[in-house]
Amino acid sequence: MTEPGTALLVRPERGSRRSPAPPRGGLLAGLLRTARPRQWVKNLLVLAAPAAAGELDSRSTAARLAVVFVLFTAAAAAVYLINDARDAEADRAHPVKCRRPVAAGLVPVQLAYAVGALLAALAVAGAAAFCNAMTGALITAYLSMQLAYCIWLKHVLVVDMAVVTTGFLLRAMTGGVALDIPLSRWFLITTGFGALFMVAAKRYSEAVQMDGRSGGKGATRALLSEYTTGYLRFVWQLAASVAVLAYCLWALENGVPNESALLPWRQLSMIAFILAVLRYAVFADRGTAGEPEDVVLGDRALAVIGLVWAAMYACAVAGL
Repeated sequence: MTEPGTALLVRPERGSRRSPAPPRGGLLAGLLRTARPRQWVKNLLVLAAPAAAGELDSRSTAARLAVVFVLFTAAAAAVYLINDARDAEADRAHPVKCRRPVAAGLVPVQLAYAVGALLAALAVAGAAAFCNAMTGALITAYLSMQLAYCIWLKHVLVVDMAVVTTGFLLRAMTGGVALDIPLSRWFLITTGFGALFMVAAKRYSEAVQMDGRSGGKGATRALLSEYTTGYLRFVWQLAASVAVLAYCLWALENGVPNESALLPWRQLSMIAFILAVLRYAVFADRGTAGEPEDVVLGDRALAVIGLVWAAMYACAVAGL
């Protein structure tokens, strides 16, 4: 869950003379790298609400969601570009961030600002034109919060985690709003606290990994030195508990299972969901959840649990 302006600092071993590799490619390649393609996968959260409602069965729905995914990707890229342009001077003094295309001089600062502003405007205008006004409002809210985070809110204790969490929640909400799908309160609570669980686990892992290193916790993230590992552990444990409780209430919300269904799939999916949270918590507890996408995509057991959960929920939606 890497957010704008926050990259985990990996210090070279003592005695190492290796310097950061210079950025490769031309201007377009630099702009693309600044847009963080690896982070685009998180924009697939726009599929969450339509999938939960069983609304992924038509070409028109798929086309609308593809548009929303592109618009959110453009909005996120705009934030990354503006963030890197704003932090270019500071990044040049950083042993890792100095490799970013803007800091390295591959992408001019003014061009990064201009392209970021253009992408932000296109994302909002495209949402209003191809979806609906509320979709445009949500993307505008996302842009406003993320830019405020880059400028100020990332330095405010607790609020920094809330803003990053809200970014994920807005993604999940936008997919449903674009298709005029009512959003369940349990869906919103599960998504919000599930995101907070991963954000707090990321902060906790960074704090654990940086304790005892030269520069301390503040070397990876200025605000991190204000948190204690005990507090961050409390946050991710609390968030995980609320997410599990909300999901169980959501799964049980319909009461009696469909009589024509082979098994009560929605209720059974609670088992897979809880196992997934417990499996992810292993990495959080070890302090190795600093890169959530690596945990989710790199742990085979977690991937299998996720596929089982998806299969169960699909059967529940289809009424099998």
